[in-house]
Amino acid sequence: MLPRSLLKILLFAILILSGPGLALEPAREGGVELFMGAADFEAHKLFEGERNPNIVVALDGTVVASWGEVENNFALGKKGIRVRRSADGGRTWGPLITVAKPCWHGGGLTVDERSGDIMAFAEAKYPPAEKWICRSRDHGRSWQRVKKAVIKPDKHGNVPDMHFAEHGITLRHGRHAGRLLRAARWYGGGDNRANLPRMYNTAIYSDDGGTTWNTSAPFPELGTGEGAVAELSDGRIYYNSRRHADPEGSKYNPALRWEAWSEDGGLTWKNAAMCRILPDGARKSIGPGSGCFAGLVRLPIKGRDVLLYSNCDSATEERRDVTVWVSFDGAGTWPIKRRVWDGPSAYSSLNAGRPGTSSAGWIYLLLEAGKSHRYEDGYLARFNLSWLLEGEETGDGTLPEWLER
Repeated sequence: MLPRSLLKILLFAILILSGPGLALEPAREGGVELFMGAADFEAHKLFEGERNPNIVVALDGTVVASWGEVENNFALGKKGIRVRRSADGGRTWGPLITVAKPCWHGGGLTVDERSGDIMAFAEAKYPPAEKWICRSRDHGRSWQRVKKAVIKPDKHGNVPDMHFAEHGITLRHGRHAGRLLRAARWYGGGDNRANLPRMYNTAIYSDDGGTTWNTSAPFPELGTGEGAVAELSDGRIYYNSRRHADPEGSKYNPALRWEAWSEDGGLTWKNAAMCRILPDGARKSIGPGSGCFAGLVRLPIKGRDVLLYSNCDSATEERRDVTVWVSFDGAGTWPIKRRVWDGPSAYSSLNAGRPGTSSAGWIYLLLEAGKSHRYEDGYLARFNLSWLLEGEETGDGTLPEWLER
């Protein structure tokens, strides 16, 4: 197997020799070898204080990490949404760039793989609230508010809220290729404990590049929020959800995540079930409002459905020890996990590098973490699949034969 560094050099040489047009359109998916080679890991602080991580990789390979201010127990901060960019695969980072202020971070940062635009979602205050979209046409350097963006209500007449959702995606496979899709949620009229049983996750999707957004059918289970979506190689959509509240008398384990699937490009969701292996945050934090925001990404490996999931892996009530789980069969089993942060930590967001760019072969995790408190700062970890494979076996499935170690 060629060394990972040599593979990157060869890819860049091919792009340069092929002309500028191809260099602007790197391959969307490549081989598993890009994520292999010698195990590699590094982490450093990217943001000070505050919360709400989202991370994406622009079409040119620029890594864009977003962060949002939270003050005084969810009061609106004046700094709004900010991003930092890395043009060298996450090795070095530029200064803070303001996306919008004052506002709440809407999560769901989304790269349009047809145009190269990046969309960020903002809300005027803690939702329910006025919401809007900001767009970057230069890989996150500058941002402008979209004046005519429309988010349509769902079949119940509810317009979903955006915030606390994992990054969005561009569909690549099947008849809905090119569609923008991201998780969203409805708060049941307001974010309070009385409304928890009425809340539900959903998704919004756009077929016109992010100007008009339709709302999907609700996630099949109530009490859900803070979702994440990933497209598999056959075009199906996998939805992974936090659940804040279970129905009274429920037989389900409130410490585990929920899953559902779409076979129509994110219009409807079916086969909802509790995942038997993935934790929904700290395992003993199981009262109303329990669970924890999680990261999710499918690695851009052609013909393979390698999914990564991140969340706390704590046997106590404390949010700590953010860990990454790996599935090689599209969420059927999760045979490997590895801890990324040893200590207080909470929300996290996952993404992966693009073949043919400086980000190729890297996996990116942006998380809330600290030495003494889980919301101290924002840290960026980058690593490869080889590093994850040196982790702990979960007993849920086995590694595939096609995976060279």
